[in-house]
Amino acid sequence: MSHFETEAIRINASKSNQREHSAPLYLTSSFTFDSAEEARAMFAEEIQGNIYSRYANPNSSELIEKVCAAEGTESGIATASGMAAMFGSMASLLQQGDHVLASRSLFGSTHQLLTRVFPKWGISSTYGDISDIHNWEKLVQPNTKMLFIETPSNPGLEIIDLEWVGKFAVAHNLILVVDNCFATPYLQQPAKWGAHIVTHSATKYIDGQGRVLGGLILGRKDLINEVQFFTRHTGPSISPFNAWILAKSMETLAVRMDRHCENALHVAEYFQESKDLDFVKYPFLESHPQFSLAKKQMKHGGGIITLTLKGGLSRAQKFIDELQMISVTANLGDSRSIITHPASTTHSKLSEEERAKVGISDGLIRLSVGLEHREDIIKDVERALEKSR
Repeated sequence: MSHFETEAIRINASKSNQREHSAPLYLTSSFTFDSAEEARAMFAEEIQGNIYSRYANPNSSELIEKVCAAEGTESGIATASGMAAMFGSMASLLQQGDHVLASRSLFGSTHQLLTRVFPKWGISSTYGDISDIHNWEKLVQPNTKMLFIETPSNPGLEIIDLEWVGKFAVAHNLILVVDNCFATPYLQQPAKWGAHIVTHSATKYIDGQGRVLGGLILGRKDLINEVQFFTRHTGPSISPFNAWILAKSMETLAVRMDRHCENALHVAEYFQESKDLDFVKYPFLESHPQFSLAKKQMKHGGGIITLTLKGGLSRAQKFIDELQMISVTANLGDSRSIITHPASTTHSKLSEEERAKVGISDGLIRLSVGLEHREDIIKDVERALEKSR
């Protein structure tokens, strides 16, 4: 098997002796051993086998096998949430005195990890602007160990040249971690460009229906071994049920992302000349500053659009309140279209100055385009724009 769609459907690592066609749920906290010697050998890692669901479970193993095949990575860990994955990918590989170089455009909670959590452990960080990556040479310090980036970024949809950044990481002996949540492994595979670790909030597009939480840390086997030690003994394990949901959701990721991207491009094209908007940003619009780069490293443009409304905060709030179909929530990647106002929600803990540096204005709206009929999405946005004038 070599095609994404086939592997996502046909990889099934958790068959029992009941000949089931669909993977069963393994709702068990622990697993039994046939003998004392087998137990000893498994704990000594001389033989493979399930021991305890905090370590591994057939459902989480199936999920990991599917996403590793999709991303082209050697190994992986599933976690209880996306932020557990972001935290685990850094905490397991860093120690006191280390420095992280990160792209400035990051999800709000990842920013909090770098600026408020890790400094307590003596781990420092510096931000580099995506618009000036060639200046990053000056930001590397003697103790810099990791480069952490998002592309496309949340919510500004800034694109980083993965080929360039992969070579940059090698030149400076840095562990390159790429948050691939917005693109998903269907649209982009950072490991092919040199990423050592790829992270996901599986809560988003991999689930795709706003049901469960989950995170993924995927990458080079030697690094994942370090992550595995950390996660086994700190406990951010995914539940078997959530892993089962996410593994099943992988079977429809390709067809869902095709529709998300098709809808998003159509909606972005429709509104790019709107007099109510200062700017419409979408990676596969030619007006996107990094359009050519997006086309180079992404299969499609993704399911997220940012709209910058004229009138700032008050106009943005009125617009949101006038929506009739589109959901107002902080999630994304759902089958249902979702509107979020980052400045007052997901990125509200950033200072006004910090938000300005990553292009999050009071009028910026993040639209996660769902799977409804695209004309109905347009109609709802258009009506809300008109009524909020």
